[in-house]
Amino acid sequence: MDIHPWVWAVTITTLLAVIAVDFVIIARRPHEPSMREAAAWIGVYVSLAVVFGVGLGFLSTPAQSLDFFTGWIVEYSMSVDNLFVFILILGSFAVPPKHRQRVLLVGIALALLFRGLFIALGAAVVNAFAGVFFLFGAFLLFTAWKLIADSGDDDEEYKENAAVRLVRRLLPTTDKYHEAKLTVRLDGRRVVTPMLLVMIAVGLTDILFALDSIPAIFGITQEPYLVFTANAFALMGLRQLYFLIGGLLTKLVHLNKGLAVILGFIGLKLVLHALHETTDWHVPEIGTLTSLLVIIATLAITTVTSLVSSRRTAAVKAAEAAGVAGVAAEPSGGAEDAAGAQPDDDDELRTRVHR
Repeated sequence: MDIHPWVWAVTITTLLAVIAVDFVIIARRPHEPSMREAAAWIGVYVSLAVVFGVGLGFLSTPAQSLDFFTGWIVEYSMSVDNLFVFILILGSFAVPPKHRQRVLLVGIALALLFRGLFIALGAAVVNAFAGVFFLFGAFLLFTAWKLIADSGDDDEEYKENAAVRLVRRLLPTTDKYHEAKLTVRLDGRRVVTPMLLVMIAVGLTDILFALDSIPAIFGITQEPYLVFTANAFALMGLRQLYFLIGGLLTKLVHLNKGLAVILGFIGLKLVLHALHETTDWHVPEIGTLTSLLVIIATLAITTVTSLVSSRRTAAVKAAEAAGVAGVAAEPSGGAEDAAGAQPDDDDELRTRVHR
């Protein structure tokens, strides 16, 4: 796919314009968007991605369009996992609800900038040495295994990264927010507000997530333009996705397992591709359409099983609460009732309550 420099220039300029308009809107009226507003904006970003992907099919080839949509879905699904960490970060820094949009937008803009650098570096390495796909594949398989192994951990505490701790050590900081200001003057000296710290935390955290997502999308396509645009459209809709499904994320209890399956599948695909490129073996390769179907099926199954599991858990907790409340409200009987209570009745009652 031969991308002329002017196409890159138009694409990057358009993305910057969208981010600038977004920032102006947020700066003029800082607020926490309603679910309806968030859904409307996500509809806009998804529509733009669909129009872009369809346009690729007409201006380039249907295969390039399919590569874009597959990469975009992979990036979007992995971005949902990022929202768990964003919730912890914004909660840890106690960001006022009306300023959360600004924090997420700046963090996403920083992530897009650094992801562009990672993509350029990754493309150069891929073009120079096809064996790098062995490394990418092994890394994704290891990440998939880690997601499965760590799925039972209940650590929900955000720990500041090294960059945030360094800023705290080098610069005077205040724990109080001053609207959306990054720095303020207190007692005659300039200090950093938590707003700057949380922006750094969000931006750097998303960069760390790129270490998984960039190799994953290179397993779909090695065209830098498609890799970059798929990342850009996924990140652009991430901010509003936070406000739309933030409360539903706790119900996606199997999301890590689904992402593990996707990363493991793409890791296997990368290893097969590396064997095909570097050896004379007749190794079968996995096509993009097959990858897209596997990814969509995995996400659908993960979502359904997560919602069913969450509903069952909620029903069990409700039954336990009702049982405990019933026992507490039951009037105590006389000595005759107490003496007449059979051990098996007590056992049955305890079993019902604990169930």
